[in-house]
Amino acid sequence: MAADLQSVLLTKLSTDIIEDSGEFANSVNADHNAVVSVLLSLSSRNIIKQTVKTRSLWQLTEEAQRYLREGSVEFQVFQLVPADGILAKELEAAAVAKKLDPKVGIDKCMANKWLKRNKDRYERQPQYAESIPEDTVCAQLNSVKADPTGAAVGAKLLTILNKRQLVSSVTVKTFRVEQGPRFTTNPAPLVADLTADMIANGEWQTAEFKPFNFNAEGKEPPSGALHPLLKMRTQYREIFLEMGFEEMPTNQYVESSFWNFDALYQPQQHPVRDAHDTFFIASPAETKTIPQDYMQRVKDIHEHGGYGSVGYRYDWKEEEARKNIMRTHTTAISTRMLYKVAQNGFKPCKYFSVDKVFRNEKMDATHLAEFHQVEGLICDKGLTVAHLMGVLTEFFRRIFGVSKLRFKPAFNPYTEPSMEVFGWNGKKWLEVGNSGMFRPEMLRPMGMPEDVRVIAWGLSLERPFMIKYQWPDIRALCGHKQDLTMIRNNPICRLDS
Repeated sequence: MAADLQSVLLTKLSTDIIEDSGEFANSVNADHNAVVSVLLSLSSRNIIKQTVKTRSLWQLTEEAQRYLREGSVEFQVFQLVPADGILAKELEAAAVAKKLDPKVGIDKCMANKWLKRNKDRYERQPQYAESIPEDTVCAQLNSVKADPTGAAVGAKLLTILNKRQLVSSVTVKTFRVEQGPRFTTNPAPLVADLTADMIANGEWQTAEFKPFNFNAEGKEPPSGALHPLLKMRTQYREIFLEMGFEEMPTNQYVESSFWNFDALYQPQQHPVRDAHDTFFIASPAETKTIPQDYMQRVKDIHEHGGYGSVGYRYDWKEEEARKNIMRTHTTAISTRMLYKVAQNGFKPCKYFSVDKVFRNEKMDATHLAEFHQVEGLICDKGLTVAHLMGVLTEFFRRIFGVSKLRFKPAFNPYTEPSMEVFGWNGKKWLEVGNSGMFRPEMLRPMGMPEDVRVIAWGLSLERPFMIKYQWPDIRALCGHKQDLTMIRNNPICRLDS
């Protein structure tokens, strides 16, 4: 199509000048944009010369197009008036029913002397008692449509039509076209690529190459994209770091039952140690590296208690503690870090972690077998529940912008007191995390001084993401069900803090 249009255009220029590219496009039944594209190509090769021409034309609005289909508002209102007249309120109601502006229609009918008012009635003027007047507005619009310059209508009527928002002025750019220095009616096609054959036979010496546009932006290459969860995790890390926390190493997914359960003062018969809740490792099935003296102290506290506790009063088994598992919570890392702090001489510390944990759960729209846990802890002397509540208030204010919190008593084997945390989102109270103070039965066997307390809290990463982005199915966040387009098109992830 472009080649045919180019041929027609060059044939025309071989004998004449094209005064207006718009008129030429109409004469050959072509789109003006297609003509301009051909002109730009030929102009870049100096085959033609073109000069820009601008002129103001009038175009019909959508309202005017409707008038041409249905009649002007005054013409339609006039047709609603029967030969014997109509009550004013009935005429207005009939106009509204036809989605006409009764005031404009009636006013124009009165101005054109098509109707007259007789008290509370409208009646046709005598000359229109048996006939219908010409729709002069539509006649004027048809004239503008036939001649967009508006010469046939005149400036006065154009002003009136423009005030009625039936026509609008537009500036149209066209071109005056004539022969260029390298004019020919049969230009050779431009060569896009230099080939080995062209070099071998010398054709490259006479070929005309298509110019390269080095300023054009290239096609964006396909590449990886950060998952929205990773972006939200970065937000959590920044908040923790701003609050003075240090990140714990979380690269150990396989953990022993000792650090995951026993050191946390969870009894060995606890339901979470069942294969239905925990992934056990087949090979290697057991760990060999547990501090022997610490393990003995943990065994004693489980069997006989201490520090005000009577313990669980059962026979603690070392082989159970040595079983390797996929860690069920990042608190196992907290246990290791606190033990290290106690062995190296106590110093106050603030730790956090954001990483994966694993639960042998049936997957559904709100549960995964593999998900992220966000955890924070503060270890210092003289800490109280008031400190825990104050830190949590600041923490959740920075994350969710929530300053109103409620705390509900809960139970965890390794914290006392334990509290579920609820935040007000402006509509209802939502559970946003769990918290508590680590029990002496957990801290003292590590070697922590008696006046040292540890406050800690945790929450997930996936569920806050689902709440923030109204995500219906947690399974679509990862795995074969995730939408890769969503990942590529999600440039930022920002918490409402």
